[in-house]
Amino acid sequence: MSVSFQDYYEILGVSRTATEKEIKSAYRKLARKWHPDLHTGRDKETAEEKIKKINEAYEVLSDKEKREKYDRLGANWRAGDDFQPPPDTEGFHFYTGGDAGASGFSDFFEAIFGGGFGRGARTARRGPVQGQDAESEVELTLEEAYRGGQKSLQLSTREICQACGGQGHDGQSFCPRCGGTGVTSSTKTLAVKIPPGVADGSRIRLKGQGGEGLNGGTRGDLYLKVRILPHPLYKVRGSDLETEVTLRPEQAALGDQVSVPTLDGAVLMKVPAGSRAGRRLRLRGKGLPHKGGRGDEYVIIKIDIPERLTAEEEKLYRQLAALRKGV
Repeated sequence: MSVSFQDYYEILGVSRTATEKEIKSAYRKLARKWHPDLHTGRDKETAEEKIKKINEAYEVLSDKEKREKYDRLGANWRAGDDFQPPPDTEGFHFYTGGDAGASGFSDFFEAIFGGGFGRGARTARRGPVQGQDAESEVELTLEEAYRGGQKSLQLSTREICQACGGQGHDGQSFCPRCGGTGVTSSTKTLAVKIPPGVADGSRIRLKGQGGEGLNGGTRGDLYLKVRILPHPLYKVRGSDLETEVTLRPEQAALGDQVSVPTLDGAVLMKVPAGSRAGRRLRLRGKGLPHKGGRGDEYVIIKIDIPERLTAEEEKLYRQLAALRKGV
């Protein structure tokens, strides 16, 4: 018998002293990278071959008995070398009959461990298992967060593979649909009801929109973390808002009524005479909702100095300067 030796440690990129946790972590990273659904054309064919080797390596190294048996072959083999049973392999049974390769494993695997898929019977789940909860993010404008309403979201999801029921194999070999990972990638569109007054960082629960359950188990929930987008007019300070209003010098000096934007629409605000730049004026109850009421809106005064003056305006400014000279 002559088959090509498979270096399972090299395939997973781990040392021969790797722990179970390190092996599992390496497998997950490689399975995500080489998942056939993430590739197209020739790259997909390459990914399918890669994932077979990765799954086979993990099948052996994650199983204590198989790993011990594999390790007894020694560390001096190189991947691709012709493998002949070493002369000191007492206790080994090398399989030579049967339908080699029918299980989806390499001839090397078949020669040492025989056909069939040994892991499936041990890991098969019994009884319903609830799906995992999932978390994503929803971006809202300040107005959407304040008023609430319905928003359409498109989310990327990972669903249990329907071909293998999430087991990663179809009885005799790794599932070709999911590449042995037990899940497939998909997208779905949800109509999400946004409650009025949601705060930045809060979470919206969508019951039954999380991970799919196993063996008839209910789906998990999806939690959407709210992120309020920056606003061109307002800064959010907890439940309070800040905005700015620009006054001409005479408005600031003499006082005036000016239009100020709020989330409920523009309102007229009285500016006291002698208002200086940077002064904060409060509009009570015009902020964001909070438990027990609403926050306030603070309007910060800015004063605009005209870039160009008419001859009459310049004359008046000079008269004002003369009047205030020495004051």
